[in-house]
Amino acid sequence: MDSSSPSRSRRIAPVVAMAAAVALTLAGCSSSSGGKKSEESADGASAGKASTPQMTVALVTHQSPGDTFWDIVRKGAEAAAAKDNVKLVYSADPNAGNQATLIQNAIDQKVDGIAVTLAKPDALKDVVAKAKAAKIPVVGLNSGVSEWKNLGLMEFFGQDETVAGEALGNRLNSEGAKKAVCVIQEQGNIGLTQRCAGVKKTFSGTTETLYVNGTDMPSVKSTITAKLSQDKAIDYVVTLGAPFALTAVQSASDAGSKAKIATFDLNKDLTSAISKGTIQFAVDQQPYLQGYLAIDSLWLYKNNGNYMGGGEQPVLTGPAFVDKSNVDAVASFAAKGTR
Repeated sequence: MDSSSPSRSRRIAPVVAMAAAVALTLAGCSSSSGGKKSEESADGASAGKASTPQMTVALVTHQSPGDTFWDIVRKGAEAAAAKDNVKLVYSADPNAGNQATLIQNAIDQKVDGIAVTLAKPDALKDVVAKAKAAKIPVVGLNSGVSEWKNLGLMEFFGQDETVAGEALGNRLNSEGAKKAVCVIQEQGNIGLTQRCAGVKKTFSGTTETLYVNGTDMPSVKSTITAKLSQDKAIDYVVTLGAPFALTAVQSASDAGSKAKIATFDLNKDLTSAISKGTIQFAVDQQPYLQGYLAIDSLWLYKNNGNYMGGGEQPVLTGPAFVDKSNVDAVASFAAKGTR
């Protein structure tokens, strides 16, 4: 891909659409309901059930407690598990060492497959190698698009975080922004670092990075408020998760700042904020799709020997912009907790 092209997000759209189509097609293959009926029900994708023998899959993420983003990932994973007759075992820990222990637990339980996020890949490479040695197929999702092949994972589902950051940087240029602060809520998370690096690469204005403690929202609010109070030249705050964007709105108000807010990722409250204009736009990576495809891919591999992306390329689920012009199209799905 050409990392310098300002039209990247538009060219990626067909890829996203293709991934979504794959998911819907797969859901339809084993579902007795489809079309409009499925769209109207949050459980539509899980209607029907495969007749294949039950398998057990572990989904191990770096979710921080209270981070609602992962509720959407889990809903997608649970929908695929229900459709595929999969027993889904979910566990999470933002500490990379603890996440490695959870993966080891899955290996010890001799699960049929493992889906894992690679926010801190160096800390997980040894335990992933143990899973491979135990002949347990492992796929990646969400974080680690630059590392999944190096670690020998079978497939990966997510967005290229650098590409997403570059797209947001270009969007800031079109919005006429001059100075942005990129708020990282978890130090050492490679995906978050890549997002801000991508913004800095394409944004023609000034970019600063602000680290906050994402597990302590009052602290997040006070840190952003302090930054905006100190520097009135900041005209855009870029957050890397929906809850932090909503908090940044409060920070801007408290600081008396005119800075606008843009973010990565969606949830129900965020789509409402975009509709009201308190948040300008979001970059959507479709977390429901990530969870769904990760579990469905392991079922397909076990029962039909399939590799999504051919085992060579990641299956991209983003980026796509959601703003006031198109938020109504996704708001109903966000209200169900699936976008």
